Amino acid sequence: MKVILKADIKGVGKKDQVINASDGYARNFLFPKNLAVEANTENMSKLKAKQDSNAYKKSQEKEEAKKIAEKLTKIQLKVPVKAGENGKIFGGVSSKEIADLLKENYKIDIDKKKIELREAIKTLGTKIVTIKLYEGVIGSLKIDVISK
Repeated sequence: MKVILKADIKGVGKKDQVINASDGYARNFLFPKNLAVEANTENMSKLKAKQDSNAYKKSQEKEEAKKIAEKLTKIQLKVPVKAGENGKIFGGVSSKEIADLLKENYKIDIDKKKIELREAIKTLGTKIVTIKLYEGVIGSLKIDVISK
């Protein structure tokens, strides 16, 4: 019997996947626990509409990420920090500080986890940081670390 899963089931399949299940397993386990529905034409059309909606939403999010990536290439973010005489920074510039400055100065909201910094920036000067905005969309941001 073909069924559409309503939830991830370990060893069986993922949510919204159409699988072949034995009649007994479907009727005695999946249907009573509301883990699956029968794959009839009505439910299949609902699934197709849901998948189309998700695909459209993903394409919109990707387009939005591309626009943000384009904006980021034009920005040179100035980060004022306290520094010693030899150009060493007291502390360091973290991805959280970069995200906060982007939100504050340019109204661009980026999660700090998406900013790829192996370690905090600890020297004055210009650095280029990559930001993973979406699957396959990577932006680069020029950061100018200056002394206060």
